[in-house]
Amino acid sequence: MSNITSSMFDSIKSALAADNDNNNSAIGDILKTPPGNTFTVRLLPYAKDPSKTFFHYYQHGWNSFATGQYTSAISLQTFGERDPIAEERYKILRTGNEEEKEKAKAIMRSEKWLVNVYVVNDPVNPENNGKVKMLRYGKQIHNIITDAIEGEDAAELGPRIFDLGPNGVNFRVKVEKQGDFPTYVSSKFGMPSAIDNLDEDKHEVIYDNVFDLTSVFSVKSVGELKTMMDEHYYVRDASADNNVVKDVVVNTPIESAPVATPVTETKKDDNEDEVLKELLEGLDV
Repeated sequence: MSNITSSMFDSIKSALAADNDNNNSAIGDILKTPPGNTFTVRLLPYAKDPSKTFFHYYQHGWNSFATGQYTSAISLQTFGERDPIAEERYKILRTGNEEEKEKAKAIMRSEKWLVNVYVVNDPVNPENNGKVKMLRYGKQIHNIITDAIEGEDAAELGPRIFDLGPNGVNFRVKVEKQGDFPTYVSSKFGMPSAIDNLDEDKHEVIYDNVFDLTSVFSVKSVGELKTMMDEHYYVRDASADNNVVKDVVVNTPIESAPVATPVTETKKDDNEDEVLKELLEGLDV
């Protein structure tokens, strides 16, 4: 599969446009991209269902007030569902006293995307070269990719960004440091080029071995999110509360759904929660 078909690209483009209008873990296969490095990858479509080439999600994260360890969860707003953590934070910021409002700022809500990539060059972990991995990114890289698909660069790039053949283009993810956070604004797509040591007969195998991005993260139920809030924010035993709502199973079909954002927040750069965790624990997961 050296070329992306027009129908496949149209499906990817439509799904991305719809997302913009609506605004079994493989976590270990997400690329780690520490600042001071440039990673070269080629984006891969999800051939089984091109509309799921990107997974757009929201995540809550903070350092537990009980253990001091970083704790996080996928927000149910990702799937258009009500989210008890988002609602509780919103309530505190509206009606809490100054001390309560200051504490609530610890809960960071970040916006992320996932996409499959073929790793051309990973300078930090070269054993990843020639493998299918996932790239996790935020708004800066999202804007670059969107522009390549349907913006000013679409005529020049378009389907090329998903093509493993010589007509395809690499994506150079340049990670620089801006204050305490990484910045990705210098990332860009290159000129059409063949990938060294990649024969065309391997293209189909690579396209067939991408990850199902909708299954990467486990999703907590409403009850589990309430328990998480009780244990790691309020530092209380949820089991002792007679009013605890029992778990409600949330289906996760996962095509990016419309998301109702209850409060306007000032968003930091990409990978905000990962960076905070890395600063505090020296880890990036």
